[in-house]
Amino acid sequence: MGGLQINDSSSMEASDAVEKGDQPNKNDAGAAFVLESKGTWWHAGFHLTTAIVGPTILTLPYAFRGMGWVLGLFSLTAVAVVTFYSYYLMSKVLDHCERVGRRHIRFRELASDVLGSGWMFYFVVCIQTAINTGVGIGCILLAGECLKIMYSNLYPDGPMKLYQFIAMVTVVMILLSQLPSFHSLRYINLASLLLSLGYTFLVVLASIRAGYSKNPPPRDYSLDDSKSGRTFNVFTSISILAAVFGNGILPEIQATVAPPATGKMVKGLMMCYTVIFFTFYSASVSGYWAFGNKVSSNILNSLLPDDGPALAPTWLLGLAVIFVLLQLIAIGLVYSQVAYEIMEKNSADVKQGKFSKRNLIPRLALRTVYMAFCAFMAAMLPFFGDINGVVGAIGFIPLDFVLPMLMYNMAIKPSRRSVTYWMNVLIMVVFTGVGLMGSFSSIRKLVLDAHEFKLFSNDVVD
Repeated sequence: MGGLQINDSSSMEASDAVEKGDQPNKNDAGAAFVLESKGTWWHAGFHLTTAIVGPTILTLPYAFRGMGWVLGLFSLTAVAVVTFYSYYLMSKVLDHCERVGRRHIRFRELASDVLGSGWMFYFVVCIQTAINTGVGIGCILLAGECLKIMYSNLYPDGPMKLYQFIAMVTVVMILLSQLPSFHSLRYINLASLLLSLGYTFLVVLASIRAGYSKNPPPRDYSLDDSKSGRTFNVFTSISILAAVFGNGILPEIQATVAPPATGKMVKGLMMCYTVIFFTFYSASVSGYWAFGNKVSSNILNSLLPDDGPALAPTWLLGLAVIFVLLQLIAIGLVYSQVAYEIMEKNSADVKQGKFSKRNLIPRLALRTVYMAFCAFMAAMLPFFGDINGVVGAIGFIPLDFVLPMLMYNMAIKPSRRSVTYWMNVLIMVVFTGVGLMGSFSSIRKLVLDAHEFKLFSNDVVD
């Protein structure tokens, strides 16, 4: 296969996948059942938008809190440009591989093929697992918090705790997780796109109203007094931005497109980043403007403070919370697909059909256990803002800011004298450093919060 080599002879699965070019395998239930290729470019756009444009938008003002106006706006724009460029390069690598007869439907096998290293297969598996689990935990945690916000406003002295709302969300997620394939989520993800536009508009409106109210919240845009504190906050904020823009599953999304997929993913990217432009900037600017460095990691908490009246009409915030809650379900489903594909590949029998008893029972059991684990971790460690930072630094930065550039230079082979080659090298170097510092600062903050708050806390830690 064009000089392709695998250095780790013991990694049979990786080697076999690469040598076959990840072509459809009649015995591969993960490809046949979960990553079936039936979609169009706009379906891919729906999936991609759901994977990126989610309620993590509500953390953007919090990211600005650690950087201030100038660096915050610059970082938001820089990460947007770099991620679009990164996803564009990855789609080009996937198109290149398809043209030469090696269509890939999995990130781990694409990386192993292009980079020619068996260990890369397992590296990507580990990183994707961290992302999928981290996002799953964050979605369930934030959905539970949304229910708690509504409950607390209806029954201020009610006895129910955060973990009980997390359990409610988990039951719904377990039921919907039985949808068999990524492609089967296409209309759910269209609704998700519309929901993201809806709650962003409502939150922006609420923030502007709060800022212009008779008793506006005090606004202070100053940063941490200590130089070390400011430095750590900047890297934590950049890690949060990486998580907000992160994806980590673009090859799996492109796999849902009916072949030939060449050129279709770029159209999906254009759809996604059009939505990003209207949502990310408006939410981050309005939220930080209204609350300054006192903004919560979930801006809805700032609009609905525990120690005072709501800063916007209750019906408006309630509608926004409902939209967020509904979209979180779609996001949890999208990011669980890679885990489900791995489960299905190793547990299902493709010869007996997708809905046969032989395949239905393991699917029900494994997906239920996975969701239950995410829920348990969400209830035990309610650190939403910090989880975003850790997932961004450890997961999204390697997969979305480093590997696409490396794979493009290896597969497409631009001239070493070209601007493209050295731009890719520069992005890899810069974001490798940002990822290392972001990992340290995000984990440091997570440890500090874990020390300060007890397990199974009734409040999400900022």
